[in-house]
Amino acid sequence: MNIPRRSWILAAPATISLCALALSGCASTSASGSGGDSAAGTGSSGVSAAKATSADDLGGMDALVKAAKAEGQLNVITLPRDWANYGMLMDNFTKKYGIKITDANPDGSSADEITAIKTLKSQATAPDTVDVGQAFALSGTSEGLFAPYKVATWNDIPDSLKDANGNWVNDYGGYVSIGCDTAKVSNCPTTLADLDKPEYKNKVALNGDPTKANAAFNAVWASALAKGGSFDNIQPGIDFFGKLKKDGIYVPVQATAATIQSGETPIVLDWDYLNAAKAEKVSTFKTVVPSDGKLPGYYAQAISVYAPHPAAARLWQEYLFSVEGQNGFLQGFARPAAMAAMEKAGTIDKEAAAKLPPVSGDPVFPTQDQVTKAKATLTQNWSAAVS
Repeated sequence: MNIPRRSWILAAPATISLCALALSGCASTSASGSGGDSAAGTGSSGVSAAKATSADDLGGMDALVKAAKAEGQLNVITLPRDWANYGMLMDNFTKKYGIKITDANPDGSSADEITAIKTLKSQATAPDTVDVGQAFALSGTSEGLFAPYKVATWNDIPDSLKDANGNWVNDYGGYVSIGCDTAKVSNCPTTLADLDKPEYKNKVALNGDPTKANAAFNAVWASALAKGGSFDNIQPGIDFFGKLKKDGIYVPVQATAATIQSGETPIVLDWDYLNAAKAEKVSTFKTVVPSDGKLPGYYAQAISVYAPHPAAARLWQEYLFSVEGQNGFLQGFARPAAMAAMEKAGTIDKEAAAKLPPVSGDPVFPTQDQVTKAKATLTQNWSAAVS
């Protein structure tokens, strides 16, 4: 089953050893620059944009911009406008470079993105770039679906947040958090353990089914950390939600801005940048990162090896990892990959950074094996626990 964009597979830096799209009316025209075709745009150096591993390969940033403008089009996929400020980022990119952006299947999944690369690779409508959960960044790399590329700000991105060869790069992330409508809950919880109180009866929800939804899966895992579990043992989190369900606290409804506004789900466990963004529609909705279950996750950018607009794809990456682009994610409450370097350089949007839910200490990520084990355990035991 496909997983909606709001529920991507766990995203965390793989170098720390973590973690059928159907487009109606797709054009049958072959992509002019697909897979490094000789018709692809070239820079002043004479190198094909589809083969460029950096802007320098094309003769510099000006040459890349010129080649991208000549293409005039960028195909992205599965980027909801209200997710990590992507709406503003896309609008500003078009305004800055005059390049039209087509966003296919904005409510789709990482699986849809990978499928689109494979099935649409000979078409002009194929995705140029993807923004996927880490598991798909790893699998796409192993399948040879991504074109290695290193942006100008490569050195500002921690090694733990990028593939050494440039096949993928984490661009933003966040933490599992507790969002609470203070207008409907007089004493909002600040830790995951707090949720197990009678006063929260019929109030606590996830952003979906944790066997399918990534943020919900991570919320259960974060709860395991709070209840004596570990990256090797998610079962305490499953048991905890089983108890919350038995006590009438956990509401098995997918939380949305609408369910928060109606009062159906006044307490929501979700990524902190998504919970924080809900305050734009529900002004009384506040977000905290629980101290007893800190679990972070990042998402990865990658360029399709079959990109029909290879220069625009690379310019898009340059934009997203520029100071403007990284601050754009930050303004959407997401934590940009280059945040530490920008703080040091004084280029961070301090006002936006100040709005992030505070988190102490350095992020710690599970390994890929631990993710696989946790997913298997939850898939096997969740239904019985909350039935």
